[in-house]
Amino acid sequence: MTRHAVILAAGRGQRLRPLTDRLPKPLVPVRGRALIDWRLQALADAGVEQVVINLSWLGDQIREAVGSGERWGLRVRYSEEGDTALETGGGLARACSMLPADAPFLVCNADVWSDYPLQSLVERPWAAGQLAHLVLVPPLEGMRADFALEAERVVDAPALTFSGISLLHPALVEPRGQTVFALAPRLREAIRRQQVTGERYHGVWSDIGTPERLSAANEAAS
Repeated sequence: MTRHAVILAAGRGQRLRPLTDRLPKPLVPVRGRALIDWRLQALADAGVEQVVINLSWLGDQIREAVGSGERWGLRVRYSEEGDTALETGGGLARACSMLPADAPFLVCNADVWSDYPLQSLVERPWAAGQLAHLVLVPPLEGMRADFALEAERVVDAPALTFSGISLLHPALVEPRGQTVFALAPRLREAIRRQQVTGERYHGVWSDIGTPERLSAANEAAS
C-alpha cells in the first residue's frame, strides 16, 4: 500500500495556447474547478497522504493556488525545476527524491480528466522486482497508441494509450547520471525485462491537451 503520489505539473501546455501563456495548464478550469484541484481531491479520497508536485512554467501560480494541501487533507511539497522542465523522467527523479526510496508511488499527470478509481492503485500489491503498473486506455481520436496487454503484462506494441496514471518504483527513474531524460525509454527497457504490469480502463478518461478536449470535458457536464 502506498500513501505517496507525484503530480506532474511542469508542462508548458503548448497546444492550449494562448490560454496557457498566462495560466499554467494545471489551473485551467474544468467544470468550475482547476484541473489540479480535481486530481488532488481524487488522491485524497483514495487515501493518499503526501503529494509532491513538480513545477516549471508559471509554477508560482500553482504553488499559490494549492498551498500546503491542507484544503484537501494532504501534505503537499514542491519540486522546483526552474525555467526549463526536466522532461517526465527527470522530473520524476527529482520529485521522488522527496519520497521513501524503497516503495512505489502513485503518479498522475496534472492534465488528466478521469474517474479512474485511484484507491485501487493505493491498495495494489507490489511484486518483488516490479518497476511499474500502468493504467492504459483506448486511444482518443488523433492520439497515438503506446503499449498493449497480455493478461496483466505490458508489452511494447501499439494498441492502447498510456493514461498518465501509474504506480512506479523509484528504481525506474534513478538518475544514472542524467538530469533531463524521458520516461518512455525507461519504461520500454523495463517492459522488455517483464517488470511492468498494467490494466485497461474503460471509464471516463481524457487528457486536457487541446481546446477541443477542454470543450468536450466542460460540455459533458451540461
